[in-house]
Amino acid sequence: METALPLLKGKITLQDALKEDDDIIQNLSYPEKRAIFWLYLGRRRSQITEIISRHLNISPANLRLGDVREWIHGSFNACIPIYISPSPRNPNLPERAIIRFPLPYKTGEAFFPGNVDEKLRCEAATYIWLHSNCPTVPIPRLYGFGFPGTQSFTALENESLFNRLRWYFRSARAWVSGQTLPPYFAHPRRSILDVGYLVIEHVGEGKMLSESWKEHRGDPDRRANLFRDLSRIILSAAKLSLPRIGSWTMDDRGVLSLSNRPLAFQLHQLENCNIPTEMPRDLTYTSVEPYLLDLIACHDSRIRHQPNSIYSQEDGEAQLSALATMRALLPKLTSRRLRGGPFVLTLTDLHQSNIFVDDDWHITRLIDLEWACVRPIEMLSPPTWLSSAGVGKSALGIDELVGEELDSYASAREEFMNVFEAEESALRQSDAYTKILRRCWDTGNFWYARALDCPTGLYALFMFHVQPRFADLSNSALDEFGRVVAPYWDLDAPDFILAKIGERERYCSQIRDMFAAAASPGPPGDEEKEDRDGASVKT
Repeated sequence: METALPLLKGKITLQDALKEDDDIIQNLSYPEKRAIFWLYLGRRRSQITEIISRHLNISPANLRLGDVREWIHGSFNACIPIYISPSPRNPNLPERAIIRFPLPYKTGEAFFPGNVDEKLRCEAATYIWLHSNCPTVPIPRLYGFGFPGTQSFTALENESLFNRLRWYFRSARAWVSGQTLPPYFAHPRRSILDVGYLVIEHVGEGKMLSESWKEHRGDPDRRANLFRDLSRIILSAAKLSLPRIGSWTMDDRGVLSLSNRPLAFQLHQLENCNIPTEMPRDLTYTSVEPYLLDLIACHDSRIRHQPNSIYSQEDGEAQLSALATMRALLPKLTSRRLRGGPFVLTLTDLHQSNIFVDDDWHITRLIDLEWACVRPIEMLSPPTWLSSAGVGKSALGIDELVGEELDSYASAREEFMNVFEAEESALRQSDAYTKILRRCWDTGNFWYARALDCPTGLYALFMFHVQPRFADLSNSALDEFGRVVAPYWDLDAPDFILAKIGERERYCSQIRDMFAAAASPGPPGDEEKEDRDGASVKT
């Protein structure tokens, strides 16, 4: 039987591992890291219970953490369910809540210390900002949160009278200096100091859209309800034009500011593979072009630092020519009139499992706001899964929308845009955003922006959707285009390609060695050790 090594989800064979565009060596390290993190959390159940008790203002005896088999491992977070018994100290609490811990081995913490802290500060600030400024966006309640270190915050409604008075005094002092404190009381904690967390409401109303998408996506009534609610949410989040491109964050006092880099998940995804993005955490933008050029620079950095980024001479020339051309086309595919804004809060991770709906597909809740950031209005767009029959890994990627699949998406997108236009007219007495989104589709800006958001799919999006708008080239002409344009990517382009081919050969050799080692019998004593909570790791 062919050897297959475990990933976080499923297994992979050697043949498939060598074909992967991602750094599969990094991916193969995740199962062990997950087990270690599970053990870390499992051994601190009493401390976690103490933290939750403080945030919910109930006795530890009135809550219970879910068993390990109930824990959820997402793309960037570990989620532990909390079961709450009625408590006279806080009778208004629901029966369930969730505590979320960022996964340090998925956010780049090992290579870029402080990423976990950045992620938590941005997510907490986004929850608070949306609750204050966009109350119609249906998000879970945020009961409390803590950053790595000792700093924690508890929702004012769950604080004692004494601490509420202290908050009002702090708030008055902040107001005198021109600042506003959110309704969360800042306090230190003594447990779980090296990780951070959020304690949020458990979503009990509705189910994930992904659970019913395949079955009901052809129902026009359900689809109309979904498109209408989704349009309202996007418009509500984007209703305020903000002064710069960036992410909301908060300091240790709880003061919110739009002063963090625009934290879409691609930044932490790249940094988690030790790929520098060269975007400091305090970097924001007041103009579109520098931001987009920095995104292109992130693609340059991936090509330079990912060991398997280039397969061959032809592949290297094709990728580098695409990047050079994307940089050259920036002024043609963006509007000078919009370079200074509007900049709007954009929900960049709006996939089907982050949307909860009722039986009629009215949206009941949105979850996972960690990657919401303020971006140029031209980067706002309908979701790319509108026409896909699948969800999760079975869903079509944006770079797979070609031929009939592209026609299907274009039709679904137009249906969505008609609903979006009607909702914008009803809410704003205007259709300014609709016009911008339609123009972006017509000019190709839609595909340009999506390519910048897709580290491993930029080349395909460029070839299928951007390049053909400027020249209809045969396969031989495309090869010649790559050879001619690639040297303009950088001064060292030809030598760089040769070096990367050699690097990929060494990378493939490492993968073969890993599979060979897994296929050979292990040394005596190589066994699994299980802790009292059921999590296991290799000893």
